[in-house]
Amino acid sequence: MSKYTPILWPKVILFGDSITQFSFQGSGWGAEIADKLQRKCDVVNRGLSGYNSRWAKIVLPRFISSQNSTDNVNIKAVTVFFGANDSALEDKSPQQHIPLQEYSENLKEIHRFLSSAGVSADKVIFITPPPIHEPAWEKECMLKGSPLNRHNSVAGQYAQACVQAAGQCGSDVLDLWTLMQKDGQDYTVYLSDGLHLSEKGNSFVAQQLWGLLESRVAELPFILPYWGDVDPKSPESSLLCNQ
Repeated sequence: MSKYTPILWPKVILFGDSITQFSFQGSGWGAEIADKLQRKCDVVNRGLSGYNSRWAKIVLPRFISSQNSTDNVNIKAVTVFFGANDSALEDKSPQQHIPLQEYSENLKEIHRFLSSAGVSADKVIFITPPPIHEPAWEKECMLKGSPLNRHNSVAGQYAQACVQAAGQCGSDVLDLWTLMQKDGQDYTVYLSDGLHLSEKGNSFVAQQLWGLLESRVAELPFILPYWGDVDPKSPESSLLCNQ
């Protein structure tokens, strides 16, 4: 068999909690981003339902090598999307709750690790928690025998801390908490249960994120030739080229 060069597919890594984990479901924002990058880039879902930023910083080195490796150089972007669980009320959800100041420091520590691994600040996109619709989420809590454990105003404090941390790190941020409530719009249409995203919310996140992500992946080529351009008499000449 002819010698060939392995294809190193570029990667976009989605790192977050359940809102990221569920993003590959039908009409999910992660699935929409992956669809836009077909044949150009792998979109890797590293969403962890229920996780907070404290746990995230612990497990991140298990996903991305701490060494500035060739594989890391191929990372085109990393989204960091935590806060929906960190902002849970301490007295109602002590296992998930993370104090505001620690949340901010955890985000910056995640950023420092990514930087040390060769993922530069311009490749990191922070995403704030979305707003909470308390009446809808309270119903979900009650179904599980628990009281309301999140407040929209508290989620807003964590969103603001995320925006500030991103600024200090020199990275972009997608402030969902603010954007979804901009100009007094009905943000509840973006949520399926008061916390997680509805189909419209997923579409909104995909659209807003693509606005930040597109410039980072715009120059990525279509990997391997279009089928009509493959020489049927000598396919190796097309398919084993150093692309």
